[in-house]
Amino acid sequence: MLITKEADYAIRIMRSLKDKEKHTVKDICQAEEVPESFAYKIIGKLQRAGYIIVERGVAGGCRLAVELKALTLYDVVTAVDEEPMITPCMSQSCSRNAGGDACRVHAELKKVQKVLVDALKSTTLYDLF
Repeated sequence: MLITKEADYAIRIMRSLKDKEKHTVKDICQAEEVPESFAYKIIGKLQRAGYIIVERGVAGGCRLAVELKALTLYDVVTAVDEEPMITPCMSQSCSRNAGGDACRVHAELKKVQKVLVDALKSTTLYDLF
């Protein structure tokens, strides 16, 4: 669970666009070691989130649509995946939390989960460069 390969690749794709220039998907994939088969899907999600601009055609490519200082790791991770969870138990549908009796394991993991989310929200993409 935690950070999926797709989220990792999304962060790397965003990193490759830090110069605000237009880059081809092939160049991005080579620079960041992202498989092209993943890149197109991830780029589509980042575009839908409004983080990148995609220009199609012969002179096409991708470029940033936002400032890296305004974008956190949490923003990118949740653009391509659901909220990162340290275990499936963190979902509201965990049967051990039904009926008003909270599972003690869940309670402790929830604290760890909060640390993870807070750390992702407090780190901008700009901080990585």
